Amino acid sequence: MAQEVHYADGAPKGADETEGGTPEAGASFYGFETRTLEGESVSLADWEGQVALVVNVASRCGLTPQYTELEAMHERLADRGFTVLGFPSNDFGKQEPGTAEEIREFCSATYGVTFPMFEKRPVTGDGR
Repeated sequence: MAQEVHYADGAPKGADETEGGTPEAGASFYGFETRTLEGESVSLADWEGQVALVVNVASRCGLTPQYTELEAMHERLADRGFTVLGFPSNDFGKQEPGTAEEIREFCSATYGVTFPMFEKRPVTGDGR
């Protein structure tokens, strides 16, 4: 099932999104698309049927060391249909100021992150 997706920057949006980019009531997580830190468009439907732990992450947060446990969980449970999906955001205390490349390098070099990481996105809504 192909869906056209629009991003907040004017790119196509998901079928389950309103014009402002806010999900409609009852919208499925799996009906959305996003971009990886490498800039590739991916459908969250790729993880349908798996248990997905969706985590808001930041490189300069006091909880940043949780990357170690998240990666261990991802490695230990991946063959059982479990994945960690990391979504960086700079909305909370400006703790993720880096570019996609900087975030990717930090996560890989510092914590050996191999679970899917996605582009930095606002998560608190417009102007919040």
